[in-house]
This record gives sequence, structure tokens and C-alpha cells, in this order.
Amino acid sequence: MVREKIPATNAVRFLKEKKVNFNHYFYTFKKEDVAKGAAIEVGVSAHEVVKTLVMEDENKEPLIILMHGDMRVSTKCLARKIRKKTVKPTDRKTAEKLTGYLVGGISPFGTRKELPVYVEETILHLPLIYINGGRRGFLIEIAPSDLLRLLEPTCVNVAIQ
Repeated sequence: MVREKIPATNAVRFLKEKKVNFNHYFYTFKKEDVAKGAAIEVGVSAHEVVKTLVMEDENKEPLIILMHGDMRVSTKCLARKIRKKTVKPTDRKTAEKLTGYLVGGISPFGTRKELPVYVEETILHLPLIYINGGRRGFLIEIAPSDLLRLLEPTCVNVAIQ
């Protein structure tokens, strides 16, 4: 594992400002299967690594969905849960413009634009989660209760294998 100084990302600044205790981990970023690769390097299961996905509804209204690293989002189920016709991932440029982070390094904390956040409910049952800290190759370990308190996400059950 690569050792580096904690980067001063918007996510890190946000967590420090809110006085959240967190640990940080670095991993070698690879474009494919990021969550699984990060989990292996950090020494946790991919189920504990949380992906931050930027999506949009049929009106191009953006949202964030937090999902286990070893699961996918059923966009049909998510659309039904949030009472929209459709939900799909945004394109890379839109995700980066909305969040202020590069794809592969998107954190739900300290985003450029405040977006509604949805979380797969079972994430909140984990003792600790590992979520992107606002830079590729950088994870933050926090308690799910902090995620709940800071982001006030809407809980959903939309995970598929």
C-alpha cells in the first residue's frame, strides 16, 4: 500500500469541518472494477467499499446513489422507489461538473453542487464503510452513522448482484 500525506480534497475538508473521525487509505487506482481492487489493497471486502454513483432522472435531474462495491444498482427499481420514469448514470463530464471530482474519485462529501443522496439501506448495517475521499486511489473509513448524519440520505433497497 502506498503511503502519502492526506490530500486536502473537498471531502477531507468537509469531514474535518464537521469534526468527523475517519481513517484514510491509499490504493493503486485501476480503471476497471475500482471497488474490488481498492478492497483487496486495503484488506476489506468489496461489500464494505461504497461506490458513489451519479445518476439522473428522465428530466436530467441529478442524484447520488451509494452502493456496495460488490453490487449493482437496479435503475428500474430505483426509478420506482423515487417515483421517476427512468434513472440512468450521467455521462462522465456531467458527473465531474456536478461533483467537482474526477470519475473514479467521486465522494458524496463536499460536492460542488448539493445533490439528493440515496443509500442502499444495508450499507448502514455495516460497522464501518470505506468510501472515496475525493481523489482516485484514496478511501476514507467512517462509521455509517456519520454518513447518515452528514448526508441525510434516503434509504432504498435497489441492489442487485
